[in-house]
Amino acid sequence: MTTAGTATTAGAKTADRSATAGERALTDERALARLQREHGPALLSFLRGLTYGDRQRAEDLVQETLVRAWQHPEAFERPYESMRPWLFTVGRRLAIDARRSRLARPAEIGDGVLATTPDPCDRTETAVASLDVRAAVDTLSPEHRAVLERLYFSGLTVNEAAEELGIPPGTVKSRSYYGLRALARCLPGYSGSAGR
Repeated sequence: MTTAGTATTAGAKTADRSATAGERALTDERALARLQREHGPALLSFLRGLTYGDRQRAEDLVQETLVRAWQHPEAFERPYESMRPWLFTVGRRLAIDARRSRLARPAEIGDGVLATTPDPCDRTETAVASLDVRAAVDTLSPEHRAVLERLYFSGLTVNEAAEELGIPPGTVKSRSYYGLRALARCLPGYSGSAGR
């Protein structure tokens, strides 16, 4: 009964403090400092495990966990033997939330990537690339050019191109392979697998 009476009295004091201050009750700073001294190192170690050894992220999570303890003085009034399980639960949930939010956000890219990425609305880049491809195709033998035009520009299958050109499908595949290798040597910045 005394413990329940003490908890009720403490709850009433918290409510009075909240009503007089006009805002939420907060945990006493001395209690929070004691909590950090007693459980901070263990909490940091636990959170480093959850963040794959990232000390900075773990320290941020410890701070956020302590802020939650500061904002919720009612957690100190519960009949816990130790606050450690409560702190570990809060820290674990914060770590999970932080990981989920990082995974939900698209990956950030630096300014260097943006500076080298062509503007999709800029027709100049498309025209230059088109001229490069035309010049490279003009360097091919007529046989290789005929196969690539049918496969890549007309969208025919290997068998359709073979029938139209009057050559076996194996010859179409061979000419396509060697034609793409020749293009890879001619086109600047080409990184396809055909040139390997």
